[in-house]
Amino acid sequence: MIKALIGKKIGMTQIFNQEGMIVPVTVIKAGPCTVVRKKIKQTDGYNAVQVGFGEAKSFRLKKPVLGQFTKSGISPLKILKEFRSSESDDLKVGDTMDVSMFNDVKSVSISGVTKGKGFQGVVKRWGFAGGKDTHGSRFHRAPGSIGQSSFPSKVFKGMKMAGHMGTDKCTVLNLKVVKVDSDENLLYVKGAVPGANNGIIYVYAADKSGRKLNK
Repeated sequence: MIKALIGKKIGMTQIFNQEGMIVPVTVIKAGPCTVVRKKIKQTDGYNAVQVGFGEAKSFRLKKPVLGQFTKSGISPLKILKEFRSSESDDLKVGDTMDVSMFNDVKSVSISGVTKGKGFQGVVKRWGFAGGKDTHGSRFHRAPGSIGQSSFPSKVFKGMKMAGHMGTDKCTVLNLKVVKVDSDENLLYVKGAVPGANNGIIYVYAADKSGRKLNK
């Protein structure tokens, strides 16, 4: 059975562990997710399970997507995500997946979209040191030279310059699972998770190296 869920980042707090030490944790509303579609190798070329999360209003969905829910007899869901599975997976359309699947999991890998920072300079975006702030240096947070003169007379691709920062897909590997609250579908993991509060994230069971164990 796959061990992966769609969730929503609630925010950060701190709790005490069994040794009485404070642990900074991120609280995640993980599931419940509903199996909307099941793909098999014989017809689709690979094995996968499509799951949905969060209630959605019918008029906000496109007709092909709404027709898929109608055909399956499932209430419309806002977020759809496909997870690869194995041939022996016994999940069926309409089954519910909740946070209890992480009861015996020690670490997880979490994917999300980082916070958008807008247009930023090289100091904030790339960590440039900048120049002196005194004695009329006129070089404070400027990027400096970006190319050559007569040869090759161009700026190379990948040059670290000012530009848009954030809203990138990011995966944090091997976060320790501190607590699983099955009653409220809450997952507490040690450390920070990418994205803003109430942002959609994807949680995968992981081994010590952070490799996803969703198959």
